Amino acid sequence: MNLFELLAGEDNHLALVSPEGRSLTYKQLRENIAGLVSQLHSFGLKPGERIAIAMNNGSPMAITFLAAALSGTAAPLNPKYKQDEFAFYYADTQAKALITLSEEPEAAIAALTPDMILINAKVNNDGTLSFELRHGAWGMERGQGGQGSNLSPSSPHLPTSPSSDDIAMVLHTSGTTSRPKRVPIRHRNLIASANNIISAYSLTAADTTLCLMPLFHVHGLVGCLLATLGSGGTLVCPNGFNALEFWKLVETYKPTWYSAAPTMHQTILARTSRNTEIVKANPFRFIRSSSASLPPIIIEQLETTLDAPVVESYSMTEASHLMTTNPLPPKVRKPGTVGYGFGVEVGIMDSEGNLLSQGSLGEVVVKAPNVIDGYENNPEANATAFVNGWFRTGDQGTLDEDGYLRLTGRIKELINRGGEKISPLEVDDILLRHPAVAEALAFAVPHKSLGEDIHAAVVLKAEASEKELLAHCSTMLANFKVPKQIHILDQLPRGATGKLQRLAMAKLLGIGE
Repeated sequence: MNLFELLAGEDNHLALVSPEGRSLTYKQLRENIAGLVSQLHSFGLKPGERIAIAMNNGSPMAITFLAAALSGTAAPLNPKYKQDEFAFYYADTQAKALITLSEEPEAAIAALTPDMILINAKVNNDGTLSFELRHGAWGMERGQGGQGSNLSPSSPHLPTSPSSDDIAMVLHTSGTTSRPKRVPIRHRNLIASANNIISAYSLTAADTTLCLMPLFHVHGLVGCLLATLGSGGTLVCPNGFNALEFWKLVETYKPTWYSAAPTMHQTILARTSRNTEIVKANPFRFIRSSSASLPPIIIEQLETTLDAPVVESYSMTEASHLMTTNPLPPKVRKPGTVGYGFGVEVGIMDSEGNLLSQGSLGEVVVKAPNVIDGYENNPEANATAFVNGWFRTGDQGTLDEDGYLRLTGRIKELINRGGEKISPLEVDDILLRHPAVAEALAFAVPHKSLGEDIHAAVVLKAEASEKELLAHCSTMLANFKVPKQIHILDQLPRGATGKLQRLAMAKLLGIGE
C-alpha cells in the first residue's frame, strides 16, 4: 500500500479546503496528484530521487507533498531557512529538484546546484495545481517536460506505483545538540501512523480538521494532513497559523478538532475572551496537543475555557509522528501523562539495554510498524538508538499500572544539581501556575561545585518581579528545585519548528561560570 491508496474518501466529499482559494473534492485531488506525478516523471525525475519542497502552508503545499512522495521521495523544507541552510539540506538529501510556489523563497532558489532542476507550482482556476519547469539558478533551461496545462488525466491512476517499502519522505531530526540526522520514512510507516491516529481519535468522514502545524514537519504532515485524508475527512488548510484569524476560521469552517503545539494552544487561549460567542457556537469534539510537553495548568485552562477534552500525545519524527496519546472520553484521561500506545508497544529501558518493570524510571523505548528501520547512512547513531528491535527515544519516563506514560524530560535536559536530578518540566508547570506568567522554561546552567544549577526564563502577561516569582516557587517546590535566578524576557527563543531551546538557553543568555 502507498499514500495514494490512503486517499480513499468519497469522490464528491471535500478533501482540501483553502481559505485563500478553491476547494478540492477527493476525486479532484486524486486526479490532480496522478497528473502531477506524470509531470514530475516527464521532467526526468525518477522513482526514489529526492524532491525538495520550499513552500508555505496551504492546499498547494499539501498537494505538492503528496505528488512528490508518490513520484520520488519528498523532502519538505522550512521556507524560512537561509541560503546556507538550504544548501546543506540539498547536499545532505542529494536533492534532484526543488518545487516552489512562484518566485519564492529567494534563498531556496539561490541555493540551487547545477544538477538540480527548479519546478514552479501554479494554482489553476479550479484550485488544482500544475507544475512548470523553470530556469535553474544558473540561467540555463534544464531538459524538457510537459507543462501543467497539457496534463488532465481522465482516471486517477498513477503512472508508476510506489511499494510500501519505498521511502515516501525524508526529514531531519531537530539537531539542537548535534548534526541533524536524516530520517527516511517509508510509505508503510506513514500509513501505519495515520491509521493509528484515525483509530485513537475515532476520525471519520464527518470530521473537519483545521491544519495549523507547518507542513514541513511530521506533526502537520501526518498528525493533520494524512490522518484527515486517510479518514475521508476534510482538511482546512490556511496559509500558516495566525492567532488573529483562528476564531474567524472556526466560525467559517466549523472544524471538529485541531492539533497544535503548546505555544499555539497558549496563543489561542489568550484570545478566547474576545471570541466567546464563536467559542460557544462552535464546540470542538476534541483538541489535540503534540510536539512538546503541554503543562497540566494549560490543559486545565483549555478544557475549562473551550469546553472540550484536551488530549496530550507523544510523538517523534522517527516514529512517523504518533507514539502514545491520552484517549477520548469516556476512557480515562490522566493529566500529567501522555497516555498509552496506540498500535505502538512502549517500554522503559535502563542504560544497559534491559527492559525495566512497571513503575521504574528509565529511558522510554518504542516498537511499532510506524517506527523507521534506522537513520540514513548513520551506522553510529543506529547502533545507539536501535536496541533489540526497540527505538530509544532519548526521553526519560515511567509507565503506571494502566500503561500510561509519564515523561520527566529529555535525558539530556534533566538538571543534575549536585547529584539531585530535577525535571525542568515540573518547574515549568509551577511557574505557569503564577497568574502573571505566560510562558516558562527551566534550564541548566554550568556551576563550579554543583556541576549544574537551575535557572528559569519567563515571559509575563502581567506585572511580577523576580523576587515574587521565586517566592511562588519556594512555596510549591523543594528547595533544591527552586531556580537560583529567573530571567524575565520579551520572548523565549525557539527553533525552526517552534520548539523551545532548553539545552541552548544558558549559552543564548550568556550564563556560565
